[in-house]
Amino acid sequence: MASFVLDFERSVVELEEKIQELKQFGAQEKVDFSDEIKKLEKKAAKLRKEVYSRLTPWQRTQLARHPGRPYTLDYIRCLMADFVELAGDRLFAEDHAIVGGLARFDGQSVVVIGHQKGRDTKENLFRNFAMPHPEGYRKALRLMKLGEKFDKPIINFIDTPGAYPGIGAEERGQAEAIARNLREMSELKGPIVSIISGEGGSGGALALGVADVLLMLEYAIYSVISPEGCAAILWKDRAKAPEAAQALGLTAQALKGLDLIDEIVPEPTGGAHRDPAGAANILRGYLAKHLKALQKMEVSKLLAQRYEKFRNMGKLKGD
Repeated sequence: MASFVLDFERSVVELEEKIQELKQFGAQEKVDFSDEIKKLEKKAAKLRKEVYSRLTPWQRTQLARHPGRPYTLDYIRCLMADFVELAGDRLFAEDHAIVGGLARFDGQSVVVIGHQKGRDTKENLFRNFAMPHPEGYRKALRLMKLGEKFDKPIINFIDTPGAYPGIGAEERGQAEAIARNLREMSELKGPIVSIISGEGGSGGALALGVADVLLMLEYAIYSVISPEGCAAILWKDRAKAPEAAQALGLTAQALKGLDLIDEIVPEPTGGAHRDPAGAANILRGYLAKHLKALQKMEVSKLLAQRYEKFRNMGKLKGD
């Protein structure tokens, strides 16, 4: 999705394209433009730092939704080996909005689960735009229970606009499926690490977010509602989404300040979509560190710590 350019990053992309054109022209004509290229590269690095260091919450939302951003299957390919996908909730159907299965991370067997978006219209329809039905959450819980049974840590990737709000989903118990995941994950006897890699939308995200460690990528978002949905409710105008994004406090930095996430995972300059392999490599270190620490803990201590973690959330100033 290199051709997809957000408005605020257009100046950066245009300068990078100019540098690439100069390199190609120099190679074709056998002319040395190394001094000019160095100056432009220095200028581009400075511009990138300026642009991406002062992003608004709405601009961060746009980055979190960038179609070139790596998704769950991309991270699995980069970080894990021997992935075996497991399908179905054993109750109704398979839900392609959530993928999951067994894999090896740094040589260790794990259960990995995550929301999966599509790269084009056809794939997005197949994945239902990463908006799961109840079957998706029940499949995820089935896999987490499998991990518990065979003593395998759970790794969850969160990237969804929210749970699918269709009539069929409601008829089959969407709210119950999410609520059950919240309860069961709170009592799961084994380490859980969840990563908000893109959009963390409402209960659809929270259904995979009850974890011992909740990591959040630098330009990801996590909120009870989308900025557009919030704007439609408060102002009856979806065009007010930028103002809603500001008010919602959905950025990684805001959420870390409230202790709602445990750690911010830095991304390559400009976002994970500009260097997916680099983003995965950075994430690898954070995952390995936290999994190692969690696996040293006794189950009783792990559960007690998880309980206290969520009980301590939501305190008001002055409490």
